[in-house]
Amino acid sequence: MNIPKDLKYTKDHEWIRVEGGVAVVGITEFASKELGDIVFVEVETMDERLANEESFGSIEAVKTVSELFMPIGGKVSEFNEALEDAPELINSDPYGEGWIIKVEMDNEGDLENLLDAEAYAKLIG
Repeated sequence: MNIPKDLKYTKDHEWIRVEGGVAVVGITEFASKELGDIVFVEVETMDERLANEESFGSIEAVKTVSELFMPIGGKVSEFNEALEDAPELINSDPYGEGWIIKVEMDNEGDLENLLDAEAYAKLIG
């Protein structure tokens, strides 16, 4: 299982990478394998300011639909439009081309409340 050390993680299986004050958010490889083949991603919160752990959208797989949760508070500033035509990018490249949203963070200090790679690895066993 790939768990990049340069990312932060949530207990709900989202990952976050900070790039110049903007947070890139997606779901982990573990989550994408648990969900199975992803067929649709919906984000209806563009340009909205959401609190930590609020739902920012949903992800639909062949087997189920799951909510997506904000790892930190901030404004949803961008959606990965490539997912509209190719939601399976989340399965094939969850930490790269399969990112879901970008967030203008309210407080970078919130990152300290997230899991590092080692703690996330323990969480998923």
